[in-house]
Amino acid sequence: MTEAHVKALSFITFILLGFLIKKKFTSKAETNGLKKIILLLALPATIFIALLKVNLNTELLILPVIALGFNAFLYFLTPLLLNAIGITDKSTRNTAKLLIPSLAPGLSCFPFILEFLGPTYLGKAAMADLGNKFFVLFILYVIAITWYYKNQTSKPEPISTKLKALGKVMLLEPVNMFILAALIFVFLGINMSNLPFFIQDNLTRLSGIMTPLVLLFIGLAVVIKKKQISQIFSLLMLKYGITLLVIGSIITIIPIPDSKDILLMLVFALSACSFWPFAHISSIASKEIDVAEEKKTFHVDFALSILALSLPMSVLLILGILTTGNTFTKVPNILIFAFIILGLGLIFPAYSRLKKGKSLNISFSKAE
Repeated sequence: MTEAHVKALSFITFILLGFLIKKKFTSKAETNGLKKIILLLALPATIFIALLKVNLNTELLILPVIALGFNAFLYFLTPLLLNAIGITDKSTRNTAKLLIPSLAPGLSCFPFILEFLGPTYLGKAAMADLGNKFFVLFILYVIAITWYYKNQTSKPEPISTKLKALGKVMLLEPVNMFILAALIFVFLGINMSNLPFFIQDNLTRLSGIMTPLVLLFIGLAVVIKKKQISQIFSLLMLKYGITLLVIGSIITIIPIPDSKDILLMLVFALSACSFWPFAHISSIASKEIDVAEEKKTFHVDFALSILALSLPMSVLLILGILTTGNTFTKVPNILIFAFIILGLGLIFPAYSRLKKGKSLNISFSKAE
């Protein structure tokens, strides 16, 4: 058994432990408390250490722009995926169009990037996530609130105040504060060894608990609901399959010499859906309490189902790629895997259309 397989087995064990102790967490607030420890302490410390080991260059500065472009690509792709699956309900479509283009690398891929690719590549992933955060916090909020006002035909309120508040949230988020501080230190030529020993020790200890806590959280957060599971599974698999096709095509056109950079692209792009769009959806849902279900802008339950399914699916795909070594650094392997994922994603739409066709034949025969 290789070192990669040992790590994967260890990670899966932690996820199973989280799943097994799930009943001991009697409220959602307890699970969210664990998530806050990860996002407010362990993850910022880990990213700070990783960025201090990265050489500051123009490559780092272009990463947020690339990630933002990928978010935009997914946003324009999502309506086509919804058409392929046959989802026509407006509120359900709006919900998917807000969640599918978002990424949550902090909980779904950062721990695995650190363990399999190393701190340098975690630093690159953290920089790329800045572009993703701008997209999910600002752009998706503007889109969501625009749909709300259009749907309810009410007079739009100024959104400048809300955008300022979101800007403050983004600036004061611990992960972003640590990224900014780390970049300043790197620019000034300061590294971990220059910091006081007690700071080094505290950061290292906080960083050490990140991976176990994230894996336990994944196990705790897994929710399996039969309702809509086929639609969401197909939607996510089609998204992942097309993502792999696009990355495989890019690598064909623009050769990337570093195999770890290819793996970084793959696992970052396969991140789970972000919680932030759900926060926007919940905010708008609170304004529509007295609105009839069929006239609401978003479908809250569908959003929760997407979040519940995307995290374990994303983690399984990421682990599958990273534990195979350099297998998925070769274009043919990426493309073959992409077509397999797409095939799995098309099973439900094909079955639904076949079933619908049989129903039509039965009705016609009865009419005759």
